[in-house]
Amino acid sequence: MLTAHSNAPLLIRQALEFKPNVVVIAKESMYEKVHEALDPFDIKVYAGEESISQVVAMDTIDMVLVALVGFSGLKPTIEAIKAQKPIALANKETLVVAGELVTRLAKEKGVNIYPVDSEHSAIFQCLAGEFHNPVEKVILTASGGPFRGMDRKALEKVSKDQALNHPNWKMGCKVTIDSASMMNKGLEVIEACWLFGLKPEQVDVIIHPQSIIHSLVQFTDGAMKAQMGLPDMRLPIQYALGYPQRMKSSFPRFNFLDYPQLTFQAPDHEAFPCLDLAYSAMKKGGNMPCVMNAADEIAVHAFLREEISFLQIPELIEQCMNTSGFIQAPGFDEFMLTDQETRMLANEVLRKMKR
Repeated sequence: MLTAHSNAPLLIRQALEFKPNVVVIAKESMYEKVHEALDPFDIKVYAGEESISQVVAMDTIDMVLVALVGFSGLKPTIEAIKAQKPIALANKETLVVAGELVTRLAKEKGVNIYPVDSEHSAIFQCLAGEFHNPVEKVILTASGGPFRGMDRKALEKVSKDQALNHPNWKMGCKVTIDSASMMNKGLEVIEACWLFGLKPEQVDVIIHPQSIIHSLVQFTDGAMKAQMGLPDMRLPIQYALGYPQRMKSSFPRFNFLDYPQLTFQAPDHEAFPCLDLAYSAMKKGGNMPCVMNAADEIAVHAFLREEISFLQIPELIEQCMNTSGFIQAPGFDEFMLTDQETRMLANEVLRKMKR
């Protein structure tokens, strides 16, 4: 099975190459185009976001790779877990928004969640053979994005095109902007807490511009393990899909002589406050990470439309976190309601910012 949001040409091209039984295009207006192209090849075509949540439970599916963007990944992930499908998770927002609910359900259903984010895959690989040993802390590495080293004054004038010009990784627009603002790393802190049973104070972030060390684990004896490699998302995807075996690949190999220096520095919390917002949301718990995520999605898309400045992204998020209703122990319906209400609030804050 293959799914896409609205990129019908790519979905058609991939379907013709890999011949899945089913494809889903979330944007319903694209249904006829996809159906017309694939019907002669006996590939079933469905449309709508609800269809994605339904087809993940099909008997013919062995594993679900969740690579949807943002909040949209939550419901299909939950439905796949209910159907007892192993999850390869590339959608960090699922655990950011509803980590307790998702991890509890996975435990009840005996479903494994394999991380696909390069940082969390690195931690997972470092923990192989170490699951009986307590972890003191994990260290997530961050490239620093396109604005590494800039102060708030310099960030006042940065453009959308500059923010989308990531130095190491090729990603979608939302993730790339989140990387530039350090929100992506904040989301990863929350994801790491739920994946590996950690407290926020056990997760550190360090800037590593070369993106060769993908993350580290420090054990209670002080020993540290790091997973290294070239910045290539194919490796963590392949590792999750093939676990526990490592499948042979023809990917480029890392050569130490090409990187005579690996450097590290502390994050600039003043210039990039999104990281602290994420720590704050995780420490408060409840529906606060859901509030933060919804506000971030609205803020990032407003920035991409050039309606707000780069520095107004964290301002909008913080206003929503300070004024949204708090729920200590939300269920799925409360998460859905929180997401909807926060988006309405964020759009109201956005209108005031644009005046």
